[in-house]
Amino acid sequence: MSVGNEPPKILKQKLSYQGRKFNYEVIKLRLPNGVEGEWECIRHPGGALAVPVTSDGKFVLVKQYRFTVEGRLLEFPAGTVEANESPFKTIEREIEEETGYRANKWQDMGKFILAPGYSDEYIYAFLAQDLEKLETPPPQDDDEDIEVVLMTEEELEAAILAGEPIDGKSIACFYMARAYLKQ
Repeated sequence: MSVGNEPPKILKQKLSYQGRKFNYEVIKLRLPNGVEGEWECIRHPGGALAVPVTSDGKFVLVKQYRFTVEGRLLEFPAGTVEANESPFKTIEREIEEETGYRANKWQDMGKFILAPGYSDEYIYAFLAQDLEKLETPPPQDDDEDIEVVLMTEEELEAAILAGEPIDGKSIACFYMARAYLKQ
């Protein structure tokens, strides 16, 4: 199979579903090698995630129910980037809503594609430090069932290695954050 320098040619593009958080498209392509086929794609505006770390080195996570896996997952606070909102503004809002903390020091850790086999979603990752506990945190969204969990670096790594239910973007961002925290 040869790899061409030209991009695939879109032959047909159909919006199959338009949702509140994402769209679902079916796209017929001709690849540079001449092969034609249909691919499904979830179009997503992107998500922003914070790795909050307290002054005593504990990671602030949330445990929340996810209907897709029919259970509670341990995750870092995150949210979908809203229209006309920067990823930083998204995570600034989400960290307060989900954890009840405000971060006064932020480090942009970059972005990565979450699941390129079926989605164009990027995750914008931030390290959040110099946390202050809010006296009156903003209310959580109606569709969220969240418990705040504090873990040491060792506890979190042990949970990851033990295969506890932790989402992949949080695992990736934990290891990214450790590199920044060692600087």
